[in-house]
Amino acid sequence: MPCDYTSADYASVQELAAYPDTLNQYLDFFEDTSQISIPEDPIEKVIFQTRAKEAIRKVAQNKGHVLMVGRPGTGKSLIAKMFNEVLDRSLGDYLRPRRSIVAYPGKDQNHIRIAYEDPPNINEYISGIRALLQTAEESIGEFSLSEQINSVRKVKWGLLITAGLSAVAGLFFPAAFIATGLAGIGTIFMYMQENNHKAQEKIQRESQVGRRNEVKHIDDMVPEILYDPTKDEDLMARISEPNARNMKGGFRHDPYQSGHLHTPAHKRAFLGAHAKSPIICIDELKTLIRTGYMSDLLEIMQNKKFDLEGGRSTGSGAADRSEDALKADNIIIACCNHDTLAFLREEGDGAFLSRIEDRGEVIQMESAVPETGDNVGQVARYIKQEILNLREEFKGAWGEVLEKEGYEGIRERCQQIMGKPLPPDYLLKEREFSRAAVLEVVKELRSRASDKKLSAILRPINGIIKTAEFEAILDNAPVVAPAHVRRALDTHMSIEGAMSKEIYESRKDLKQYIGSMTDAVGYVVGLAVIRSGSSGEMHGLPLPIHGQINAGATDTVVAPGKLGDIAKAASKNVRASIKKLLEEAGAPYVGYEMHVEYIQAHEGVEGDSASVAMDIALLSDYLKQPVNQKFGVTGSLTGEIILAVGGVAEKLRSIMAPDLGMEGACIPWQNRSDVQPLLINTDFEPIRQNEIPGIRIFRREGKEHPFDIYFCKTKYHAYKITMGIDRGHIMTKVLARSKRDWTSFKQSRPH
Repeated sequence: MPCDYTSADYASVQELAAYPDTLNQYLDFFEDTSQISIPEDPIEKVIFQTRAKEAIRKVAQNKGHVLMVGRPGTGKSLIAKMFNEVLDRSLGDYLRPRRSIVAYPGKDQNHIRIAYEDPPNINEYISGIRALLQTAEESIGEFSLSEQINSVRKVKWGLLITAGLSAVAGLFFPAAFIATGLAGIGTIFMYMQENNHKAQEKIQRESQVGRRNEVKHIDDMVPEILYDPTKDEDLMARISEPNARNMKGGFRHDPYQSGHLHTPAHKRAFLGAHAKSPIICIDELKTLIRTGYMSDLLEIMQNKKFDLEGGRSTGSGAADRSEDALKADNIIIACCNHDTLAFLREEGDGAFLSRIEDRGEVIQMESAVPETGDNVGQVARYIKQEILNLREEFKGAWGEVLEKEGYEGIRERCQQIMGKPLPPDYLLKEREFSRAAVLEVVKELRSRASDKKLSAILRPINGIIKTAEFEAILDNAPVVAPAHVRRALDTHMSIEGAMSKEIYESRKDLKQYIGSMTDAVGYVVGLAVIRSGSSGEMHGLPLPIHGQINAGATDTVVAPGKLGDIAKAASKNVRASIKKLLEEAGAPYVGYEMHVEYIQAHEGVEGDSASVAMDIALLSDYLKQPVNQKFGVTGSLTGEIILAVGGVAEKLRSIMAPDLGMEGACIPWQNRSDVQPLLINTDFEPIRQNEIPGIRIFRREGKEHPFDIYFCKTKYHAYKITMGIDRGHIMTKVLARSKRDWTSFKQSRPH
């Protein structure tokens, strides 16, 4: 029989073996990350996103808008931050607002006027007014009845003198004593009146203490500074959920609307990002659509100005308006994912996208990048940046303790946190990554992508790097080693990762139970993955599959369970493949009912990567040929050809643990490069079974626990590895089985 593999194919397998050496050459410029320098250019601190960085530089020169489209964790927020930093360094002195925004009373109580003033002048002006109001408020004169008291005193003394003179005259003219009596009575009355005025004066002065003049009606006319640029250093405002209040501003509700306690409209006004921030970053554009602010934003982007309007319809500020427009020449940086972008294309005939494209660019963020020497070097630089970030975090958390108590004090406090003794030389200090540890991170990025690419979804990697740091610190190791990264991968995982770990444990027991209870006929260990929607991280799982063929029934395939559309279509495709095999063998037509069961896959199955495993399970049952339960199978079947599938590296890693008892796997020929990350920091060698090439990976040091991975082009290669039979034997056994079924079918028919 002709060989399906060429000499070039075998050479390409040899090239796979050279991968770790090539990767080491990419990183031969350092032994550990202490030898790596960080670029001063802020934008270059973002790794992988070359096209995005180039677009950002062009847009920064044009002061245009940016829409970044990509999955979470690809660096959209970081690029926005660096875009802000670059503009701050280059044009910050021109972009930053230089005039205060001041609100004045308007034509009536529901209107205000807006003016742009020089900060020193308006601050001095308002400070002067408030000083005068303070003086007026406190300038209450002292209460006095001195005029009334002096008048009464003059009358008193006049009457007293009259009484004295009339008394002298009475010695000569007795009738004058009458005047003396009347004058005396008047004197006594005036004396009492004088004392009464003095008492009233004292009472009024005592009650006047702490009182102020009422100046609220004047204070309500004083302008209000809504924005002072001297107190704001940030160019960019980050808005997570845009709406009219945080984007445009408005008027606060006034609970005191009567009894001369109400607050005027210009003192209840407040501004949003449009009026204050030259750059507005909308973290997730989907919220802009959900809150219904899109139409307002489009209008402001077009006109570059807006009127300040009232807030809620039930609030006191609902009727408040500004008579003058506020300037709004903002640079918009928006982020979204692909489904939001599709909606934007349809919504309003793509009006928002046209605004962006008119003055900027729509940037596609890379989810994966080619594994070039430059990109691998960027991974090392990224790790160095995270190490420096951890250093700053340690300074913030432990800086004061270190200054007062030294590392010994930190060690004692960490012992209380950890609940166990720590080594005497324990140092809570960041560790550099060794080159081998950097390779482990590259391995993880490569495993999470495909097509010889590195995953550009870096947010989950941050946690892995920091967890590896703490693992090295707890071991008191001089540098972070590969073992620390591997331990970090075990402990730092997404929700989907934790779920897959639980499912893996249950399926490990299930697989071992099935292997002990069956003769392995019709049973295959398929391979599946769970993908994290947030991080893009994939976690492999063994997927036991059972196939069964019953003769003499309708020619159908039954695949019960919670299957997706692609999985259902794959089962029908497998039926067609089995029927074609029967035709090639010259088998007489007999109806067959084919059953495929994904054993205890309660969470559902989607995709066609199990179609080769289904085909093997059905053929095994048809031929009563046992399947090697120590080999996993994955691949998409099209006719006889096995095509590439996703997540192969993760699928292989899921069955490589020695305690599972697996010895190898069959994967599509097109996926052979996905094995490359598994060769990092381990021993391996090329192998071949008959014509089928592969790689043997040793899972323990000393070349122990070999794991054989074979690269299959057709389903017959997978048959050979899993069932140990070649194409000729298969055709012979298929024909024999079909003839028996045909004979039984004829005998069962009534004469």
